[in-house]
Amino acid sequence: MTGSRNADSATANGGQCPLSRMAAEFDAFSGPYQVDPADALRWSRDQLPVFYSPRLGYWVVSRYDDIKAVFRDNILYSPSIALEKMTPAPPEAMEVLKSYGYQLNRTMVNEDEPAHMERRRVLMDHFLPENLEAKQEMVRRLTREKMDAFIDSGRVELVDAILYEVPLNVALHFLGVPEDEIETFRKFSVAHSVNTWGKPTDEQQIAVAHSVGQFWQYAGKIIERMKLEPDGTGWMHETIRKNAEMPDVVTDSYVHSMMMAIIVAAHETTSLASANMFKTLLTHRQAWEDICADPSLIPNAVEECLRFSGSIVAWRRKTTAAARLGDVDLPVGAKLLIVQASGNRDERHFEDGDRFDIYRDNAVDHLTFGYGSHQCMGKNIGRMEMRIFLEEFTRRLPHLQLAEQEFAYLPTTSFRGPEQVWVEWDPSGNPERNDPQIANTQKHFPVGPPSRRDIARKVRVVDIRSEADNIIGVSVEDAVGRDLPGWSAGAHIELCSDGYDRKYSLCGPADANGYDIAILREENGRGGSRHFHEALAKGMELRLRGPSNLFRLDETASHVVLLAGGIGITPIVAMADRLKQLGKTYHVHYCGRSRGSMAFVDRLEEDHGSCLTLHAGDEGKRADIKAIVEGLPDGGQIYVCGPDRLISAVEKWTADMPDGTFHFEHFTSNATGLDPDKENAFEIELKDSGLTLTVEADQTLLDTLLSAGIDLACDCREGLCGSCEVEVLEGEIDHRDMVLTRTERAGNRRMMSCCSRSMRGGKLKLAL
Repeated sequence: MTGSRNADSATANGGQCPLSRMAAEFDAFSGPYQVDPADALRWSRDQLPVFYSPRLGYWVVSRYDDIKAVFRDNILYSPSIALEKMTPAPPEAMEVLKSYGYQLNRTMVNEDEPAHMERRRVLMDHFLPENLEAKQEMVRRLTREKMDAFIDSGRVELVDAILYEVPLNVALHFLGVPEDEIETFRKFSVAHSVNTWGKPTDEQQIAVAHSVGQFWQYAGKIIERMKLEPDGTGWMHETIRKNAEMPDVVTDSYVHSMMMAIIVAAHETTSLASANMFKTLLTHRQAWEDICADPSLIPNAVEECLRFSGSIVAWRRKTTAAARLGDVDLPVGAKLLIVQASGNRDERHFEDGDRFDIYRDNAVDHLTFGYGSHQCMGKNIGRMEMRIFLEEFTRRLPHLQLAEQEFAYLPTTSFRGPEQVWVEWDPSGNPERNDPQIANTQKHFPVGPPSRRDIARKVRVVDIRSEADNIIGVSVEDAVGRDLPGWSAGAHIELCSDGYDRKYSLCGPADANGYDIAILREENGRGGSRHFHEALAKGMELRLRGPSNLFRLDETASHVVLLAGGIGITPIVAMADRLKQLGKTYHVHYCGRSRGSMAFVDRLEEDHGSCLTLHAGDEGKRADIKAIVEGLPDGGQIYVCGPDRLISAVEKWTADMPDGTFHFEHFTSNATGLDPDKENAFEIELKDSGLTLTVEADQTLLDTLLSAGIDLACDCREGLCGSCEVEVLEGEIDHRDMVLTRTERAGNRRMMSCCSRSMRGGKLKLAL
């Protein structure tokens, strides 16, 4: 592990790990972490992504990929400490808990395998998207009743007025618990959170212990009442029935413990997330106004709020054996604080990750719900409530504003949301005063992740120019003059116009005010390039998705060779600009049929002349791919973008080089769609989720996963981008993508779920 270049180094944990000064001073209960956890760990993401905190006694994990790796392996990284008290209780508090008969046992949150998945499978049905659809009407009714009470007041505190009570009522209804004594539940819930994830004083712990003990007894009484209602319809009624049917799987102690835990989990996280959402959106006024104008943006806006300011900041795991995470060796028994809030801002996964952007097309990749077999079962309930809140408020109170206030947060390591959110508005401007029907209209959003087709921002064409024969350069800017999100070398956007959605690499120069792309007219293509060549005009408005980066440049490489063929120069020129800016050693090889068909030649010669070799066919300068590859120094990397024959040639000559040497990007796909008459259905086993599903002959693996409630990123659906990749543990793959190398295909461990299938209908076991 490498220490911070800007911090003093020391050692801790028996001298095993270099420890920067910032790691030594890290405090999860005060200071920057309590103000903004993601920003507080920026230094860690950049320089020390896994570090030991002596104050906390935990290894802190801050990067997206490392956090996801921990979540996906719940054997090596046990969840058993997820509900362990962060601050040990004094003997007096333990005696108080004992006096109430408190015996909180394992729940789905902190239970190891195989018991966890046995219970989860038995109790999952109520949480499936199709079974949650009927709950939408109740959520909307509760929301409207609360809004009706304050709609004409002009000022209200949202948490107390609606954001706490509605999620609690929804949770109680879902569980089948009586909806009385809401204030009692509120007191108990806060006490449980402080007891588990907070740092109360010894005196506070005694008071908290009384509340937790009373909560335990109260939960037991509710269970006894529910047992007298054998036909009850809530999830806890189903749990009680399963307890009677299979007591070895759903045990008595589990029922009591789960009752207490889920009352907190089912509403506290949604309440806090909703408070964060309103604070974030009303702070970013342009986003709020965009949603008011276009409600179809609401589902993705909710995902971006969960990414940017989610209610679940961090979770915990414990190693069951020695492990290696990133570049760090962890001992057996190491306690980990995996900070999802930090991973959700990691620019290695999210372009311009510190920017709040409701048009972000991979916002759904956030880790707020966790990942794998322990991913939050109630994620779609929370999404549903937050969407309805936002739809009702933006329609009925579009002129809502944050009141002047200071925000306060309960100090815990793992949950975050303002205790109060004061808002105000002018009641005379309420739209329903002029049109009463506004109060009763609504937009329905299907339960589950957002639809990607709704995620696109409006841009305006500001310039069109000729870059080469049959190639136009296009510059776009935000339609209302805002700065567009930042991007990194290798990124692309997707232009949408008149039914054509086409991806184009950003070729720079990087400018927050606009994006530059180049479009080659392909007469034998599918019509998209012809459409844009013929239809684009200055001042024209388009829709745009992205930016996204699936061809990311490794800026730490000792030397980089950039090889472009034809229009493949577009991401390559941006990479060259970035490497020059960083002062890295690099060389650009640019191949084309003729100099006249090669875009950006003048710019490349001016900006990268000493690091540029042109291979123009009409000048007799053809590239010797074998010599270019053999000239790559040890530790160097080669990036290729262009036609298939160029990529295949480089792949051939790099076959014996170390993994990570060769990187490439395709622009065309061999995917022709499914022909059900020629396909085989096949079975998939999802190891992390404990599910077994069937992919029918007329379905893709991706569609089967999404319909089962598995959140999986997807972009092109043509096997080009790699965003829908899944790890294969067992089974033979029929690869149909344009992403994996020959070596990766032969390894039989990765596949693109949008197009690839099982070979001959055999079963596949996936790490999902």
